[in-house]
Amino acid sequence: MRSGKSYAKTAVVGVRHVSQTHAGSGLPKGPLFSLDCSAAMTTYVALLRAVNVGGTGKLPMSDLKRICVELRFQRVETYIASGNVVFDSDRSAKQVHAQLAKGLRAYAGKEVGVFLRTAAEMQAIVKKNPFPDQMPNLVYAFFLDDKPQAAALAEVRGRGAEQLRLGAREIYVYYPNGMGQSKLRLPAVRTGTARNLNTVAKLVELATRT
Repeated sequence: MRSGKSYAKTAVVGVRHVSQTHAGSGLPKGPLFSLDCSAAMTTYVALLRAVNVGGTGKLPMSDLKRICVELRFQRVETYIASGNVVFDSDRSAKQVHAQLAKGLRAYAGKEVGVFLRTAAEMQAIVKKNPFPDQMPNLVYAFFLDDKPQAAALAEVRGRGAEQLRLGAREIYVYYPNGMGQSKLRLPAVRTGTARNLNTVAKLVELATRT
């Protein structure tokens, strides 16, 4: 079951004893080795920056899935073409981020922005949405590498009716007239990536389902 917390996941069996011989091998029967295959798995959501947007950064989701599978991530699922992938791994967030970034760099021949969150962190983003009464397709979470500074909101330019709030490692923006019509400029999110709350909620659903 996928969940926001790490969980114990065993590959085939926790401890495997090989005790049978192959025909003609001449090897004796009995345990040959003991292998502990158990590992604590965490469900991660990776969001890529500037993928398949405006004719740039082309990355078929089938290739993204293949890259993740080759990195031995488990239960890999992609969602829509903007570069969202959900998977399980027994590695730390730092290791997963570095390995995925390296794999994407080898594929694309350049750096591809990767923003990594656990399922629990994604759930918290939805739960802490500061604009719960607004249509979720008009509310965006801008994903960042680090916690945004309060000064980030003072740098806003071209602001009209938009509303902004700071999150843990996100900045929420409500676009009452839609993002496409907005002239808002926020330097703090220049190297981040945005997803509307409908997409975030769907990724949470994928990350927490059985």
